[in-house]
Amino acid sequence: MAADTIEIICENTGQTKSYPKGITLDQIAADQNIQLKEPVVGALVNNKLRELCYDVYKPKTIQFVDMTHPIGYRMYARSLAFIMYKAVKEIWPQATLRIDHSVSKGWYCEIDDAGIIFKPEHVEELENKMKEIVAANIPFNRKEVRTEKAIELFRERQMYDKANLFGTRTDMYTSIYSLGDQINYFYGYLVPSTRYIHTFDLIPFNGGLLLRLPERQNPHRLPPVPRQEKLFKIFREHKKWGLIMKVPYVGNLNEAIAEHRESELIQVAEALHEKKVARIADKISKRSQDVRIILIAGPSSSGKTTFSKRLGVQLSVLGFRTRQISIDDYFVNRELTPRDENGDYDFETLKAINIEKFNQDLKDLIDGKPVEIPRFDFTKGKSLPSGRVIQLEGKDMLIVEGIHGLNPELTPGIKPSHKFKIFVSALTQISIDTQNPIPSTDNRLIRRIVRDYQYRGYSALSTLRRWDSVRSGEEANIFPFQEQADIMFNSALFYELAVLKTLAEPILKEVQQNVPEYAEAIRLLKFLSFFKTIGSNEIPPTSILREFLGGSSFRY
Repeated sequence: MAADTIEIICENTGQTKSYPKGITLDQIAADQNIQLKEPVVGALVNNKLRELCYDVYKPKTIQFVDMTHPIGYRMYARSLAFIMYKAVKEIWPQATLRIDHSVSKGWYCEIDDAGIIFKPEHVEELENKMKEIVAANIPFNRKEVRTEKAIELFRERQMYDKANLFGTRTDMYTSIYSLGDQINYFYGYLVPSTRYIHTFDLIPFNGGLLLRLPERQNPHRLPPVPRQEKLFKIFREHKKWGLIMKVPYVGNLNEAIAEHRESELIQVAEALHEKKVARIADKISKRSQDVRIILIAGPSSSGKTTFSKRLGVQLSVLGFRTRQISIDDYFVNRELTPRDENGDYDFETLKAINIEKFNQDLKDLIDGKPVEIPRFDFTKGKSLPSGRVIQLEGKDMLIVEGIHGLNPELTPGIKPSHKFKIFVSALTQISIDTQNPIPSTDNRLIRRIVRDYQYRGYSALSTLRRWDSVRSGEEANIFPFQEQADIMFNSALFYELAVLKTLAEPILKEVQQNVPEYAEAIRLLKFLSFFKTIGSNEIPPTSILREFLGGSSFRY
């Protein structure tokens, strides 16, 4: 091989081929005629995401990705956000686009300071402008500039949330994207140009806008808009708390930490949690003539267990005695566990639960009979006697925690009036900035990485490998039932990522470059780099965060 050539291994084609040094990924894709389900938007180079304009000077292993890949889909979504931002600025130059959070299979957005009352014709005008930008095939250009220069540019354009963010970081250089005459910052790479964005919709939604994104596996199809009114309400409530505390964005949080106000943030955040738990207990108390079973469901790492125990304490204050059980103790024996499409045991499906035994025990408890609760031995894969006998007397209530708690098929033999249903999730309360919301799934994934490492002996690599399967189980078995809850509880704390960062970073750095999960580890490390750190010494022992950090006063 000549000194001015390099060897490239392309995982998409299985070819190993020599190329001149300095060749771009785009040129390699064209030479190898890469044909994916959708157009190529980027590539994993030695398992690290790169844009197609990236110049290659050393031997590399490359995997090209399209928008059906999780990484490519995020590139698509971020690029669509920039298109919307540019469209808003072209129609209403003084307006600010806020992309707040995900809901109903899209992003909830608001436009501030536009000087107008939003009407349907304005939504149509904005969508048409976005389509114009797409049709113009404008490139997304990324440039590295000195961080102080980036801060100056953001301030000139009154993008103070971004100026604050980078004013609290120590990086010498910052990446800025441009789209025509507009600049912005996005947490992650974008697609090459606007023509790659082909499917989206914009509709009025709860006083704002819903930017609808396509399905990842069916990228030319928009999913239905599910009614998620309760979820939306809880998101708005907690966004309001962030504004009250003056930490709506990471830059604000970092400034508060720099000013040594973290104690105040922790105290207020925990007090808000406690107040919410107490109010839920009050609601249950008002239905105490009927309610015998409190069902608590939620996705992985949402803090269901600690919430259950805190709710039990608040109900005790009101004079109720509670008993707690976990649905996980009602797993069927391993040989009876269903398998998924890959032949692996599917512990996420309702069919993995012994529903008949579970319902019979609930009925007996409601009737005041003593019941020995089984114990599932995960090592042996067996349901075993636990020796733990519980009985409900008088005003006693049973708290049941597990992912299937809101599925009506879990408790078909129990009267609806006997049940109070609660959905718990970590719905991130702050955003990186006005156009970069923090996905709730990232919040939960960071929690799980820390907990799995500390208490279950799992590496970050093991957790990352299982995460797609966990998420698929949540989409199938948890989220379809969340709106059936009597009430929702947001377990996220707006300071928590600044605390989890210290523990998560060294765990993520253990992921080696020779595995596909390295790209996700790098993404999460970049995400955590936005946060200044907060120590854990002032976090109370009853905090939901203690379920992941350790030091809880509850027994798990």
